[in-house]
Amino acid sequence: MSASHFRTLLVLGRVSNLPTVWSNCLAAWLLAGGSYGSKFALLLASGSCLYLGGMVLNDACDVEFDRRHRTERPIPSGRISRRAAWAWAIGGLLAGALLAVPMGGRALGCALVLLTAIVAYDLWHKRHPCVLGLVAGCRFLLYLLAGIAAVGTASPRLLTAAGGLAAYVLGISLLARHESGMSRPSKWPLVLLALPVVTAGLNTSAGAFGVTIFAMVLFIAWLVATLGPLWRAKPQTGRGISWLLAGLVLADGLQVSTVQPSWTQAVVLTGLFGLTLLLQRRIPAT
Repeated sequence: MSASHFRTLLVLGRVSNLPTVWSNCLAAWLLAGGSYGSKFALLLASGSCLYLGGMVLNDACDVEFDRRHRTERPIPSGRISRRAAWAWAIGGLLAGALLAVPMGGRALGCALVLLTAIVAYDLWHKRHPCVLGLVAGCRFLLYLLAGIAAVGTASPRLLTAAGGLAAYVLGISLLARHESGMSRPSKWPLVLLALPVVTAGLNTSAGAFGVTIFAMVLFIAWLVATLGPLWRAKPQTGRGISWLLAGLVLADGLQVSTVQPSWTQAVVLTGLFGLTLLLQRRIPAT
């Protein structure tokens, strides 16, 4: 495989956002109270394959739209064929499902529901706007998959955190609908972006109150800095959406701060946040 073809696959899979999948898995694993081992490694591998397969399938399904509005994407620019993209997409999704098998029957069932949601979103999101919520549902299901893989069930604390993260992703999705044009997005999705703060507040334990407040301040500061480009005279929606996607790691860190604050987790999540921003400079996030 040539270097140019490898880069094409990285762009097709939007690899710059892959660290946010890892932070989702880590946050949900910690919230569930799981212990590290082979199942956690399988979770990371399964989640990564499902994400990459879903991203490639998204381009394969959106090729006609991209030919009109995003000619720089790999398929319309001729860097890879649509047939090859379908093959990579199917391979990634199947690998993600197979990697969930050793995690147990309930985890496999959740992974298959996640796979179904990914495929449904990719197939129908351009034709049926109501399907837009499925992309948020996918992140919710990833949290659920991590909790089930960790301890066999999903606690109310985990479900609350997953709901906050899903709301954040839905807010990004609603804002991203303006990415291909110059119109300014509506402001009401900002309420959804702030919901991880609410869920963290609901989940905060007594011993983690100070750390959670600090994490809330960091998260809100990042939101304020990120949203500016979306409402300039000439909106830079693509840049704003990319930064909001990187903020998924901060949203995960905010949820984790409510129960298990530690320097090790802070360093890992900070590294994932930095890695996301670094990769976004090399590979388009959207």
